[in-house]
Amino acid sequence: MNSNTVCSDNNLRILLREDEESDAFCRVAQHVEECSQCQTRLGELAAEQSDWNEAHEMLVSSHDAADQNGDHSTECLWNRKRWQRRPTAWTESMARQLLAPPSHPEMLGRIGRYGVERLIGAGGMGVVFKAFDTELNRPVAVKVLAPYLAGSGAARKRFAREARAAAAIVHEHVVAIHNVETDGESPFLVMQFVPGESLQCRLDREGPLEICEILRIGMQTAAGLAAAHAQGLVHRDVKPSNILLEKGVERTLLTDFGLARASDDASLTHTGYHPGTPQYMSPEQARGDAVDVRSDLFSLGSVIYAMCTGRPPFRAETSYGILRRITDNEPRPIREINPNIPQWLESIVAKLHAKSADHRFASAGEVHELLEQCLAHLQQPTTVSLPKSCSVSRAIRPSRLNSGWRRVLENRFARPALLILSIVVIAGALIAGRNFFSSETHQPQNAVNQDSTDSTPLTGNTLDLDPAIAWNTTANDIDSFRQDLAPLAMRFEQLWDDQPVNQQPHNEQE
Repeated sequence: MNSNTVCSDNNLRILLREDEESDAFCRVAQHVEECSQCQTRLGELAAEQSDWNEAHEMLVSSHDAADQNGDHSTECLWNRKRWQRRPTAWTESMARQLLAPPSHPEMLGRIGRYGVERLIGAGGMGVVFKAFDTELNRPVAVKVLAPYLAGSGAARKRFAREARAAAAIVHEHVVAIHNVETDGESPFLVMQFVPGESLQCRLDREGPLEICEILRIGMQTAAGLAAAHAQGLVHRDVKPSNILLEKGVERTLLTDFGLARASDDASLTHTGYHPGTPQYMSPEQARGDAVDVRSDLFSLGSVIYAMCTGRPPFRAETSYGILRRITDNEPRPIREINPNIPQWLESIVAKLHAKSADHRFASAGEVHELLEQCLAHLQQPTTVSLPKSCSVSRAIRPSRLNSGWRRVLENRFARPALLILSIVVIAGALIAGRNFFSSETHQPQNAVNQDSTDSTPLTGNTLDLDPAIAWNTTANDIDSFRQDLAPLAMRFEQLWDDQPVNQQPHNEQE
């Protein structure tokens, strides 16, 4: 085998990616065993030099610790250094590293005065435990800031500031925060424990929800947002996983204030790491612009969309693709996916999804009242009428159509085609009118000629035709033609909005 052919990065990457039993892997591995140049290059491709240095320090430190305390210390030191470096998938054994030894053998551990029972959730920003408050004798949820953030002074300060701001929100649809501790090695906050599941878990298990359930969850989430906005706090991470559904009670609670805000600190950036998916972001968030309370309303619209369809409104294979769809495209109409959703609810979501914050609802309180009235109408349709803002369902929908035509008019290649289309429409209307007058004039003449024995031709003056009737009939034909054209225009809008980002249809999921 030609060594120049094998000594390439592409072939060396086979050892890092391919199955060890494949022919290509065996062929390259045999060459690397005899080629010192490839051995050196393979180490460079496998990891950066800083990673090798860190691994060396861990191994040396672990060896020293093992000599003094045994193999268990080696494992603990390796785990601690590993999960302090970057976010990872949490397990109970890893979470135990954050806790003090348990006071009871059935407990996972202890943090402060709280006995930790089990791990109930984890994410890029922290880990959540179910615990028991030994002083107040009640179950609580304890959220601990992730170790890789706990080492940042800016993250700790922001965590404390925004956790205290969230603690000021006292509302039945917001998870209550009981305590905040930021002085220890691992800052944590203590919250109300909500038995149940997240909205995301419900959607994963059941798919689209019933209309009354959609309105109830949306209404209560909007109420919680209104309470937060009244305190001057923008959530900025409204998504199904941050909406809790209390078991046995029809109550929705909004959670995870503050921690979502800590993730955008420039000092906390980690290469190649993004805290969660951006599927529920607002366009201003996706662009990196300043946000206000109306950003949460866009995210709420995406949550309602997901409850109606069982999937997020903006999807792509990459985070960048999702952000582009959020800023540039309209989602697929809800009723195309789930025809059981009434048009007035689709219109409400369309207004929440307005790209410009000025075109959305003014406040979360307004959304709450609207959804509450809609729910009351569904529950008592004979006594409670649908709100007027919902009864005229087309009042919101044309904005989507107009935005599409505006993009067409801004396209210098589309303008000539649109002009030609307009000329054809006008010409067709004129021809239809001319044919009408011609048919009204000549058809009776031919009929009379066939039945009459008189060969004298009839003149136009002989036919008694009312011009007003002729004009009204032609106008009706033109209006009918315009109505026939409307579905084609709507279909054009759908095709225009569904065009792939950067002309790469294989990167999008529809």
